[in-house]
Amino acid sequence: MKVNQFPDRIIEIEQEQYLYFGGTAYLGLPANEAFQQLVVKNILKWGTTYGSSRNANIKLTAYDNGEAFLAQHIKAEAAVTVSSGMLAGKLVIDELQKDTDCFFRFLATHPALKAPHSLPFFMDGKLNPRLLDDTVERITILTDGVPSFETKAVDLDILKAIPGHKEVTLVIDESHSLGILGKNGCGIFSEVNVPVKRKIMLSSLGKAFGVTGGVIAGDLSFINKIKNLDTFVSAAGMNPAFVQTLADAAEIYVSQHQKLVKNLNYISTKLLPNDTINFDKTYPLIYLEKEGIHEALMDHKIIIAHFKYQENAKNLNRIVVTANHTKEDLDQVISVLNTY
Repeated sequence: MKVNQFPDRIIEIEQEQYLYFGGTAYLGLPANEAFQQLVVKNILKWGTTYGSSRNANIKLTAYDNGEAFLAQHIKAEAAVTVSSGMLAGKLVIDELQKDTDCFFRFLATHPALKAPHSLPFFMDGKLNPRLLDDTVERITILTDGVPSFETKAVDLDILKAIPGHKEVTLVIDESHSLGILGKNGCGIFSEVNVPVKRKIMLSSLGKAFGVTGGVIAGDLSFINKIKNLDTFVSAAGMNPAFVQTLADAAEIYVSQHQKLVKNLNYISTKLLPNDTINFDKTYPLIYLEKEGIHEALMDHKIIIAHFKYQENAKNLNRIVVTANHTKEDLDQVISVLNTY
């Protein structure tokens, strides 16, 4: 179905209004008036785009401001922005290929972290034997911050079982955890405490953070290497108006995150336990396994995410809670889930 306006908490289809619980605008920023005003102000100052290399002789302070905010918020030594989360993944993989003997991927890792000839981290429910053998090598482990169809951050304590002669780099795609998990939505990067040589995060900024772009964060040495890659140098940067907005919206990110947390806590007090409903009060996605549930919700003028996420997979039924949903909205969807 097609709509002719941004789908916030309410959308109109064929002149009828529906509650909307889809998308990925977890903090509700695309429709947030204060956030919109910051974007407009920065477009008037920085223009609609800046199609120049980040390494050109003219450098815009918007990038310094936004990237300093991101590094501080994520609690990383340094951060750099790029035009998309997918490009962020490509740049990280391209740089790590120079010093990695073997890549390992967690199950269902996002295509942004696709590395050539990577091996599965788990085999038959156990660690891949190569992770435990006597070979001295440099390995890179790729994972999403929150795996697809899950509602909790990935458990990385298993990395402690990898022997010390393996030099480990850990890469976490936080596109669906940055802005959501951690203090004030800082993500999980700073909380991951496992014995690795290097820890890197990347994320789309077009989800919780409300602007088109991507970020890579980690130690200063690695971020400087990213900035020297041919692909980074030859590509235009993220829209500078959006990067400046990241810095200017620091307080809005915190306040919207608090609203999201409040909504999730409210749901946890009202939603009845059900084996066909996967919900955790720290995460804004509710996965529904019962067939026909999306039709029942539609009958109550509620639209959720319902589509095939991957080819040959079953239909996804996912409720997305945002900071903009009201208690009345939540009561309506909870009422259907508790009785279906």
